[in-house]
Amino acid sequence: MKELFPLVGIVTVLNTPFNTSGDVDIPSLRKNVQYALQAGVSGFLVPALASEVATLNLTERLSIVNAVLEEVAGRVPIFAGAGELDVLKRKKLIAEYLQAGHKNILLQLPFTDIKGFKAQIHEVAATGVETIMIQDWDASGYGLPDELILELFQEVEAFRCLKVETVPAGVKYSRLLALTEGKLHLSGGWAVTQMIEGLKRGVHAFMPTAMHKTYCRIYEYFQAGELQKAEQLFYQLLPVLAFSNQHLDISIHFFKRLLHKQGIYKTPAVRAALLPFDEIHQQIADTLIEKVITLENYTPA
Repeated sequence: MKELFPLVGIVTVLNTPFNTSGDVDIPSLRKNVQYALQAGVSGFLVPALASEVATLNLTERLSIVNAVLEEVAGRVPIFAGAGELDVLKRKKLIAEYLQAGHKNILLQLPFTDIKGFKAQIHEVAATGVETIMIQDWDASGYGLPDELILELFQEVEAFRCLKVETVPAGVKYSRLLALTEGKLHLSGGWAVTQMIEGLKRGVHAFMPTAMHKTYCRIYEYFQAGELQKAEQLFYQLLPVLAFSNQHLDISIHFFKRLLHKQGIYKTPAVRAALLPFDEIHQQIADTLIEKVITLENYTPA
């Protein structure tokens, strides 16, 4: 039986910063990485859906991952996003990741049938990657079938991590942990709104895009047995999550605006493909952002 992948706590999914010209802003990205490391995050995942990955070309993706690798300097694991519908582009991207020394790969692939999905995962595993994290993304349903996940876990040595982003996620966490004897590494992404439930069910890591310090404190409180403190702090985030989790695009707008207000990103710019973020959105967001910044700046006695 595989050993559990050594990654617990808060793993940051980095939003991609853009400058006023619309280009990737690598210095701001590096600043966010350092802020997250100082907050106590245990890893990074980039680029992923929240990174506006569909708008990034292969050169941009590689430059982003390389910059994060340099900033992290081996302190925590990094998963490089290789979600790409075009198979040839995916192969080229993974080959370049491997050449640059990135051996932990995040895969977000379309699911049509079990046989075809398994074939894609086996093909990626054959490239020589060390660890595959599959992104089980389904914002309106139950995601990948349990039997498919279990078969891949048993058949593919590199498949060690699953990022669950389904509706709902709770009982799926528990079932998968039971099926894999607790050896499949489970993380919650979009389902971070159920963070307390996920912690109680034994989820290993959570993958938000910002509020690094606050999330790390919640996790630390829970692990220290201070459930009441963890819950009280988490409940302060619920208005933020209720607003930002309306839609992935709204979440990206909100958290880039937060990072800009914190002085981490030079602009809150997104690429044009996203849903609009109008004046009402901005008014609500700015009120919530002030609350978040207060939480992030709070130092427990």
